[in-house]
Amino acid sequence: MEPLVKQHYASPDLAQRIRAGILKMGKNPDDLATRDLAAVDQLHTGGAPATIGLTERAALPSGSIVLDAGCGIGGSSRLLAEHFGYRVEGIDLAGDFIDTAVLLTQWCGLDGGIRFRRGSVLDLPFEGGCFDAVLCQHILMNIEDKSGALAEFHRVLQPGGRLLLHEITRGEGPEPAMPVPWASDPAISVLTPWSDLDHRLSRAGFQPDHVSDETEHSAAWWKMVNTVKRKKGAGPLNPGLVFGEDADRFGPNMEKNFSSRSVCCIEAILTRP
Repeated sequence: MEPLVKQHYASPDLAQRIRAGILKMGKNPDDLATRDLAAVDQLHTGGAPATIGLTERAALPSGSIVLDAGCGIGGSSRLLAEHFGYRVEGIDLAGDFIDTAVLLTQWCGLDGGIRFRRGSVLDLPFEGGCFDAVLCQHILMNIEDKSGALAEFHRVLQPGGRLLLHEITRGEGPEPAMPVPWASDPAISVLTPWSDLDHRLSRAGFQPDHVSDETEHSAAWWKMVNTVKRKKGAGPLNPGLVFGEDADRFGPNMEKNFSSRSVCCIEAILTRP
């Protein structure tokens, strides 16, 4: 399945398209704030506030070393470094995303505390027990071997380390409308109910500290996104730079999917004993 996932996220020359959009905004690409990139690098449900809120709830110690698993173009990695002062390692299958993440992080002046590399969460290139936390945000929907990924997260966390989950799961509603950000068709969408994922987490050795169903809030967030887009249109930086024409359908489909509970959004914090 990984080749199909790589194909879905392939985006050649992405950094240069983003640079052109930044210039159209009247911004200097070599002197950016993370908020300047939000329209293109905070594409997960809930945006930056969702990542910041989850991380605040986890209350990680200052100076923590965090793995951003499936980091995309590095938006959450930059938030973790800028807002919390954490040292971050980002990993993603998509080479185009990693190349872009490196450049955007340099443009924001945050490259001193963040490193990115291409790789799979099923075979993490890190020694055991080297992270204080793992952020797993909207990636398990593309992973068939979820137990394998969770085992790797458990391996690289030190005892007492935290797994921060912000994931989309299968709900009780009808089949999800496509395309969505993680899949243009069902072939690479591997959604499971939270009950299944919860069981796998337990078998992997994680103990839950916090679990919250954020589906209703997620539907409201996508409704807000869609309303803003209808009123203002797409700006120079927008999801279409990353995903092409399919991006125009993401918002309506995601609002519909959450509203009908075809999909759910679960926030959870777990500990490796």
